[in-house]
Amino acid sequence: MKNPPPWLSIVTVNYNGLIDTLELIQSVKEHVSIPYELIVVDNASRSDDADQIHKAHPWVILVRCTKNLGFAGGNNTGIMISKGKYILLINNDTVIKDDSIIYLIEKLDSNPVIGAVSPKIKFACSPEIIQFAGYTTLSSVTLRNRTIGSGQKDDGQYDQAQPTSYLHGAAMMLKKEIIQKVGLMPEVYFLYYEEIDWSTKITRFGYELHYEPRCTVFHKESQSTGRASSLQTFFLTRNRLLYAYRNCQGITKYLSLFYQVSIALFKNSFVFLLRGRPDLAKAAFRGVWAFFWLKHKKD
Repeated sequence: MKNPPPWLSIVTVNYNGLIDTLELIQSVKEHVSIPYELIVVDNASRSDDADQIHKAHPWVILVRCTKNLGFAGGNNTGIMISKGKYILLINNDTVIKDDSIIYLIEKLDSNPVIGAVSPKIKFACSPEIIQFAGYTTLSSVTLRNRTIGSGQKDDGQYDQAQPTSYLHGAAMMLKKEIIQKVGLMPEVYFLYYEEIDWSTKITRFGYELHYEPRCTVFHKESQSTGRASSLQTFFLTRNRLLYAYRNCQGITKYLSLFYQVSIALFKNSFVFLLRGRPDLAKAAFRGVWAFFWLKHKKD
């Protein structure tokens, strides 16, 4: 007799993050009480992380990729083999501290128009400080928005569930039927903006995105600024242009693209140079060039 399928499929992507991934697995094992499966996609880590995970937790479903598929590609690999009605995509550098994941399912089941939900996210190193309590909408031309509650002490001021414009990449739960309708996470971005693009697509299909504070996930990402790298700057620059090209409409698309390759590019590069980071200025210009090359190749 076959076992019934799990309610929940938890998918996380590991890339050279063995210790973090093991800590996440342990936190899931200790706190999640509903029937679930845990899928770890190893995105071609340099060492044999998958083997170490299997030895420590043989019950975990492991997928070893022969090359780095990026954030979206790794998550999509897990989604495609998942069996749960609900899919929780969660960063490997997060932990959970209670059984509040059930409230995300409760939120999804509360209204058929709700397609996906993200929990409250707080910093693991400063668990009283909020990282995410929802997103405001991107401005039409500059594509800027605000993370609600970011950096604030959690005094319960964001304990009211509400719609959010976008999901947070560190933790998001979707109904599997929604993914089957709208498609998988776009892999063209590789790193950054894929969850924003996906969120936009989900809402275009008529579904709402929600923030559910009854569930909290703790993220090990640092609060500090100044962690910018050439890789990060390159992908943020390229992918902001890519998002505008894929999602803005009419004259707004061209105004946004013009703004990004003129005002924003030169302003950001000037700031990078003032900070003594010519590598970041160079990465920003490379990001613009890569966007036009990618667009030309696709066209």
